[in-house]
Amino acid sequence: RSSYSCCYFVLPCCFFDFHGKYSRRQSKKTQYREYLDFVAQVGFVCGFHVEEDCLRIPSTKRVSFIGKSRTYPAAERALIDRQITQFINSRRTCAVATCDRRVGFNHEDHCGEEAGSEHPEDETGTTGTTWMPGFQPREKVEQVRNCASLPRDFVDEVVLNVANLLLNAAPQKSCSDRQGGNRNAWNQGESLSLREVAEHLDKETLKKLKSEYGGLQTLLKNNHQVFEVLNGRVHIRDWRKEKPPSKTKPEVKRRLSAEAFKTRLCWFFIHHPDGCSLPSEACPYAHGTEELR
Repeated sequence: RSSYSCCYFVLPCCFFDFHGKYSRRQSKKTQYREYLDFVAQVGFVCGFHVEEDCLRIPSTKRVSFIGKSRTYPAAERALIDRQITQFINSRRTCAVATCDRRVGFNHEDHCGEEAGSEHPEDETGTTGTTWMPGFQPREKVEQVRNCASLPRDFVDEVVLNVANLLLNAAPQKSCSDRQGGNRNAWNQGESLSLREVAEHLDKETLKKLKSEYGGLQTLLKNNHQVFEVLNGRVHIRDWRKEKPPSKTKPEVKRRLSAEAFKTRLCWFFIHHPDGCSLPSEACPYAHGTEELR
């Protein structure tokens, strides 16, 4: 509805309608196919020649729709806009309809524009109220809240604190194990629940993490080199147990993984009391700055 000249591409994924989760209406179709038909219907109602295509991507949901041309002349834009409004209203929930009656919105006031006129591009976001009452588009600049924007020194401190917590929770090795140089005696530490880990962090740290999506769990998962988070429990990753890269990978993927080898320092080589569990030639991370690529 932004303009007569706009085109669109959409790759349907999650099953949502205009105001919430999509409700199934046909049991003879799969949920995915029924939802695809609904998304295509939206394109038809909006006056597009809707084309369907299947993308070559590694996903089960790879059917896309493209709208490149209109089914009506520009002079009929106001008529189609009223048709779109009726379609949206027909799918609205009772709660939203009640809200509209309360604010006394009258869409006809906005559909009386000249057919060739464009909806104004409103920097304050009021265009949404012209299209549909209560509609709030996403902000133009979305805030990144996946722990990726946290200061590096703060992340490093949390990682070190959690790792030390897991290591100190493990029973101490016997002197004979340490003196014998038994490689199996490498201290992997204990596993703790996310709740137990959080209880050992100070309030200021927890406050910073709570403002991020996923909080502590997301931060630990982001630090894949050091931690493994399974079923709500945190473990120190033992790289001896990691599966070697498959030799059946396509040549391009094998080349890319080889290029990423030893581009970062090994956390265990620097911080772990027993060093890295792997010898330098087998570790994907650099044992010292001289190995960095």
